[in-house]
Amino acid sequence: MRRTVWALALVFASCGGDDPTTAPAPADGVRSEEDVRFEEDAWFEEEGAARGLAFVHQSGHAERYLYPEIICGGGALFDKDGDGDLDAYLVQAGGVLTPPAQRPPNQLFANDGSGRFSDVSAASGADDRGYGMGVATGDADADGDTDLYVTNLGQNALLVNDGGGRFADGTDVARAGEERWSTSAAFFDAERDGDLDLFVVNYILWTVESERTCYATPHGEDYCGPKAYDNPAPSTFLVNQGDGTFVDRSSAAGLLGAFGNGLGVGILDFDSDGWLDVFVANDGTRNNLWVNRHDGSFAERALAAGCAVDQDGQLKAGMGVGVLDLDDDADEDLLVVNLANEHDSFYRDEGDFFADRTAAVGLTRVGRKFTRFGVGLVDFDNDGRVDLYQANGRVSRAAESAGGDPFAELNLLYRGVGGAVGGAALPHFDEVLPRGGTAAPLLATSRAAAFGDVDGDGGVDVLVVNRDGPAHLLMNRVAGRGAWIRLRVLERHGSDALGALLTIRAGVRTLTRRVRSDTSYCAANDPRVHLGLGSTPGVDEVVVRWIDGTEESFGALAAGREWTLVRGSARAR
Repeated sequence: MRRTVWALALVFASCGGDDPTTAPAPADGVRSEEDVRFEEDAWFEEEGAARGLAFVHQSGHAERYLYPEIICGGGALFDKDGDGDLDAYLVQAGGVLTPPAQRPPNQLFANDGSGRFSDVSAASGADDRGYGMGVATGDADADGDTDLYVTNLGQNALLVNDGGGRFADGTDVARAGEERWSTSAAFFDAERDGDLDLFVVNYILWTVESERTCYATPHGEDYCGPKAYDNPAPSTFLVNQGDGTFVDRSSAAGLLGAFGNGLGVGILDFDSDGWLDVFVANDGTRNNLWVNRHDGSFAERALAAGCAVDQDGQLKAGMGVGVLDLDDDADEDLLVVNLANEHDSFYRDEGDFFADRTAAVGLTRVGRKFTRFGVGLVDFDNDGRVDLYQANGRVSRAAESAGGDPFAELNLLYRGVGGAVGGAALPHFDEVLPRGGTAAPLLATSRAAAFGDVDGDGGVDVLVVNRDGPAHLLMNRVAGRGAWIRLRVLERHGSDALGALLTIRAGVRTLTRRVRSDTSYCAANDPRVHLGLGSTPGVDEVVVRWIDGTEESFGALAAGREWTLVRGSARAR
């Protein structure tokens, strides 16, 4: 693999086998992200159209600048039919003022097992025609297959899977049809009762009649921002009744007491009490941290916990969310990506509070030039260190636009270096060049990014949904990837055990990973746990703490394959 490490605009090393983490660090131990950048062979190759992913997003923008048009574009990677490979679901919009019957539908693509796709939308029943924003995945009715919850401007849709990849609209029966401007959503078991509830993030209370006219000097009319409306919407908490029907408990849960302009969501256990909490990234208002009270309600603790604003007390325009234990200390850290001219916010969980450690991980400069939406903390090169991908696109017009799209930007890829390989230190993220990880630059207005291994080769791929453009499927082409292992964790009835916590011993490391399909922006990810292991030949033990608090050990597992861990089986297969 060709690798050139640039340090302070000089070449520190260009030897292919050298470890880039040996570059000198400043005396204060905090290395600027301008100190080191990696120029490498491309990590990804864009193969969406070549692999049959024929989807072109349409915002429906015409003459008027209608606010919902600028932040739409969602997608999911999930297994629709239980055959073990990842299918793709892409959320369409098609015109705020267009009657639903005349809008283009959402599209479902079936994976043939090799990472090649065919459009099965027409026969699937998943062709919702709402003005789409995002999607969440989970088994709403506990029948062992994955259902879809589509967020829209207007009524959301619950699409119930029959097990073979055909869907029925269960919105009305399940009473899950929130009618607001919803963005991201997440399935999780808030009550530890064995069924999946829904947390739905809403943006602002908006109607066509409330639309404003805004201008971006010097190039004329443009989209407004949320401050022009000053009408944030509370999130929605839908409690599963055990049969796949839901009751809106938002008020009883306390969600009406504090809210902002919600865009991103992440499920975590902030206080390590075994009950799942919810983090919401808000656009220009304080973020929310909803801490589970164990009685069906939540306490809003973001300000007290240190994740409502940045370390300077400044509000940020929060977009996408990442949740992962980055420092191997058994609690989950937070990453929030933001608007241009604002750096990312990395909140390290210190036990009782979050500490803003954005500078320490190297995310204060490069990203400021871009508006970041989709985000993934993923080990793309399987070296045991988590990397970072960010999907970018402006929300206001550029004075000069490339390719005719005034909102298009390049995406960003960072390599994780140093940090928690054998210790409990934070990693540092260094930008990988060429920018975005592809040999040819991909300029687009990117929104959702979903992550999963679509061709089963052990490298995590990226599905990127682009506003008013074709979807990108970035196939992982990192040369010399390390060893890997993938864990599918299932309840007895066959559902992905969303929320289960895995403690994994691998050599000198003990890692903590949660089974999840949430995070990023308006996206749903592969719920299987992927671990890069570097040169480690396997893991010594996997302990699963199920959502009810019981634990089960699955022993040692070899690298280089996927293992299925079924509750109560005590053996992986």
